[in-house]
Amino acid sequence: MDKILIVDDDPSMRYSLNRMLEGQGLLVSSAKNGTEALELFFIENPDLVIMDIKMPGQSGLAVLRQIKEQDPKALIILMTAFGTTETAIEAMKFGAFDYILKPFNIPQMRAMVERALEVSRMMKKMVSYPDREVAEVGGEAIVGSSPPMQEIYKMIGQVAPTGVTALLRGESGTGKELAARAIYHHSSRAGKPFLPVNCAAIPETLLESELFGHEKGAFTGALTRRIGKFEQCHGGTLFLDEIGDMTPATQAKILRVLQDRQFERLGGSERITADVRMIVATNKDLEKAIRDGAFRQDLYYRLKVVTLHLPPLRERREDIPELVRYFLQIFAPEINRNVKEIAPRALEKLMRYRWPGNVRELENAVKRALVIAKGSTLLPEDFFLEEAGLEMGQKEQMDLEKRLEMLMEPVFKELAEQTKGRPESDLMSAVEKILIKRALHETKGNQVQAAILLGMSRNTLRSKIERYKIRKDVAIVDGEG
Repeated sequence: MDKILIVDDDPSMRYSLNRMLEGQGLLVSSAKNGTEALELFFIENPDLVIMDIKMPGQSGLAVLRQIKEQDPKALIILMTAFGTTETAIEAMKFGAFDYILKPFNIPQMRAMVERALEVSRMMKKMVSYPDREVAEVGGEAIVGSSPPMQEIYKMIGQVAPTGVTALLRGESGTGKELAARAIYHHSSRAGKPFLPVNCAAIPETLLESELFGHEKGAFTGALTRRIGKFEQCHGGTLFLDEIGDMTPATQAKILRVLQDRQFERLGGSERITADVRMIVATNKDLEKAIRDGAFRQDLYYRLKVVTLHLPPLRERREDIPELVRYFLQIFAPEINRNVKEIAPRALEKLMRYRWPGNVRELENAVKRALVIAKGSTLLPEDFFLEEAGLEMGQKEQMDLEKRLEMLMEPVFKELAEQTKGRPESDLMSAVEKILIKRALHETKGNQVQAAILLGMSRNTLRSKIERYKIRKDVAIVDGEG
């Protein structure tokens, strides 16, 4: 459960915030002054601090500085009255997550708290991958031992300590954010802030302000100066997701930061230096965007110094059983279900699906199956898969059957003639043996891929290999191609 510390000398404000946040299922404690806040912070290690700036004794700004000196990753939202907004803005330079003006509306505060807690989880939950230890209980893992994923692990290990910009490419749901966090957690900046920005989720008119900040009067509605994410993340890591959705003007500023680590706030002329490591991600075809004039070529070359291509799940299907076991281990206790296994037929169903939504879709499918499962084992009927991801539609299946019928007609006639009048003949077995040998040849002996190609489970394939005495130099029995 996320923990929040409220710091305000006004009892009514503490009471109102406490009631609101506990209603969201959060664990809340409170302090009435800065000294008490510091004691509680280092005892309870909260995920978020919500603190007033103006308090008797130590001000909120003084407390912020002391907390940040000890814990640079601490997330603090400052509350301020209209008369002290400049102080709050200055506090952003010292690492405050955000500030909110009093009096504030409840939905605005709730949205800010949700954003802050999401960032807190990203920074605190260690992301591990094979041959790496999770630094804390409750960490997350990148799962999969397929050859494409082994290459990803190598690249993460190589790029993490270097500090260079990393470009993560891949379809939606392939794990780009998890890879970005793994790079961050294994870098020399792991003790500094990690701030994510989804460029596609912020209107293009506001994205430049979100990243670089703005001066008062820079545009209609800019009533005060705003500190942007680059300035706020000084010394840390900034993750820009969906960078392909940026406007040319914002791209130009990003290029400048990459070149000389400097930028200006929107509407300002002061040059600001930001020591920020950038990790960027996109699911777009950047090369096509360059040809269409939608993405700067010079920025593209600056970003692609180190590129990681996250493979779609359909290209690493052998990881599906491992992923399912991982999701069962994580989510079954979360939703209080005593489910620990998946039936072979259910796993076969998942192996044959194309997974257009990739690992994220598989994760959601397992969660949904856990909710509706009636026993301790997930069954095929517990999984509802979208038609868009079916391995082959009805029309394509019919077309394939017609082509096979045409190809098999002369072979069938010859086999039928040879076995005519022989009651011991087994025409089906003869054809099946040929198909299995051919599938193993096409997949270089990889039984997992051959089973998928033939539409059967690996156990069924193994039994047939033994039954037909197919040579081991054709069928690699352990299934590793």
